Amino acid sequence: MFEIGQRVELSVPGSTGNVGPGYDSLGLALGHYDDLAVTVTGAGLEFELHGEGAQAVPRTAEHLVVRAMRAAFRAAGVEDLPGLRLEATNRIPHGRGMGSSASAVVAGVLAANALLPAGRALDDRRLLQVAAAMEGHPDNVAPSLYGGLVISWSGPDGYRSAPVTVHEDVVPVVAIPDYEVPTRLARSLVPATVPHHDASVNAGRTALLVEAMTRRPELLLPATEDRLHQPYRASAMPPSARLMAALRDRGLPAMISGAGPTVLVLAAGPAQAAATERALTELTRAGADAPGVSWRVLRLRVDGQGAKLEKHPQKIQG
Repeated sequence: MFEIGQRVELSVPGSTGNVGPGYDSLGLALGHYDDLAVTVTGAGLEFELHGEGAQAVPRTAEHLVVRAMRAAFRAAGVEDLPGLRLEATNRIPHGRGMGSSASAVVAGVLAANALLPAGRALDDRRLLQVAAAMEGHPDNVAPSLYGGLVISWSGPDGYRSAPVTVHEDVVPVVAIPDYEVPTRLARSLVPATVPHHDASVNAGRTALLVEAMTRRPELLLPATEDRLHQPYRASAMPPSARLMAALRDRGLPAMISGAGPTVLVLAAGPAQAAATERALTELTRAGADAPGVSWRVLRLRVDGQGAKLEKHPQKIQG
């Protein structure tokens, strides 16, 4: 079924989940990429890993890309895993709320699907089901698959997602700290119930956010207000919570990226993006309230395409 030497190459964007008020329902693709090449070999698993987390991830069948490939193969009715060589260059930081695990899952699912014979390949809907089932929710995998802002939900027919084109003036700026917050810990801090008023506020802000992201970026500051998850998670990431609050006090639409601890600002145009970079330089350089924490500031772009794949079906010599 699998031809030795068959190869696929992928570039998968990172993502930010929640996007402020859209807890577990909104995700945004970020122009920061992990690159992966998978080649079918005679037997076994080989790894050549570089970049973020390269020394910490397993070089066994427990590697997340391999697990995702196995899940996609099984969804297509293929139980046996072929011999594989994985070559990865990771740029998305791990444990920082920028979708590193979702990117790996999407890369594995798409790579496996590209290696399947045409008659066994999964359609887009089933690809989303496999990837979201592995992550436990679709709000990070969907942007990495489709690009842009993605609205996701689940129902009797499984996970569903609707990509939305983002206004060209929206510019993501991230401040990535040198500490991690495990997603499991961040999720455990969110209460099972919240006041009805807070839920109502978030519903309105989430609706406003779609308008701000697609047509009126000047509304991003009020549109990114959140009461469902960020206040409860602040104790797990005090430096990030303080930085977010300081930026919002300056009129900049800041939020915690995903489960944190990266701080994300969705700037309305290049002038506000530059103002954000200046504010971040000032606030993180001061460092008085976060001794020992260092930050990496990046101006990114919204990725509007999602994962890109190139398939080499012929045997590669050498």
